[in-house]
Amino acid sequence: MKVAVTYEKDTGNVFQHFGKTQYFKLYEIENGKIISSEVVDNGGNGHHAIPPYLKSLGVETLILGNRGQGAVEAIAASGLKEMPGITGSADKAAELFARGELIPNFEAKCNHHGEHHQ
Repeated sequence: MKVAVTYEKDTGNVFQHFGKTQYFKLYEIENGKIISSEVVDNGGNGHHAIPPYLKSLGVETLILGNRGQGAVEAIAASGLKEMPGITGSADKAAELFARGELIPNFEAKCNHHGEHHQ
């Protein structure tokens, strides 16, 4: 199974704003263990195009921080499973996911979008 985590290269943490994610760390998981990982860029894609792009890379599950309603809809439409509301180390999140111990927070949303629209 291939899993993508929104990735902050400077810190190694889960990046918290899905639509502005520049990098993803992809993990190949088998039998509850990470067998490989690699960092990829977002393919030049924005909010709605990122989920289909990840799907084209073979990703089945997306681990992320916060996301807006448009991202929620795009992720669902692409067929990706999501694990939102995750913070801290991307590697640790992937390890927890591999063991079936990662707990998502489906209430995690970006609420700032209204500030940009007049």
